[in-house]
Amino acid sequence: MTSLTVAPRPVGRHRPRHARPGTPHARRAGRRALELVVTVLVVVAVLLFSGLVLGPRTGTYQTTTMLTGSMAPALPEGALLLDVRVPVSELRPGDVVTFEAPVEGRPVVSHRVLAVESHEGRPALRTKGDANAAPDPWLAVPDGDSAWVVRAAVPGAGTAVRLLREPVPRAVLVVGLPLLLAAWGLLLVWRDPEGEG
Repeated sequence: MTSLTVAPRPVGRHRPRHARPGTPHARRAGRRALELVVTVLVVVAVLLFSGLVLGPRTGTYQTTTMLTGSMAPALPEGALLLDVRVPVSELRPGDVVTFEAPVEGRPVVSHRVLAVESHEGRPALRTKGDANAAPDPWLAVPDGDSAWVVRAAVPGAGTAVRLLREPVPRAVLVVGLPLLLAAWGLLLVWRDPEGEG
């Protein structure tokens, strides 16, 4: 009687499977990357909303847009200006102040202080746009004991902010942002924790 012997099968090293597109591991990684991108976008939107809409309501600073090229090149047309309140007694020639010009329509102007003078017993500012040939034809008289002084400028950003202040974009920002946050929160609650699809 013949006996058969079976040689043992060689044991090879176990090779880990690499995630292929469509596998649960790849889907989970893709979902995490998407979550990260959306979270970053939401955080940026919240910060912008807080800084441009809510922050100025505290009265500690305001944002304005440079509407003309009168202060170019230092403050180009379309720049977003960040103004802070400074006591009038601390204003000096060279400061750039934002104020309502004492002319019809009361346009908001940001010009450089040439001199601090007195008008009817109150401090008044002689101003001029850097790009203008002559000083402004008025004296700017601050309301109260403080004035808005430009502390920072972001070229081009003012145009985008002006657009957001229009009725339709503003409604999208005020209504759409909370809806986006709510939808994102619901998605995080309802999503499959195992990442199975």
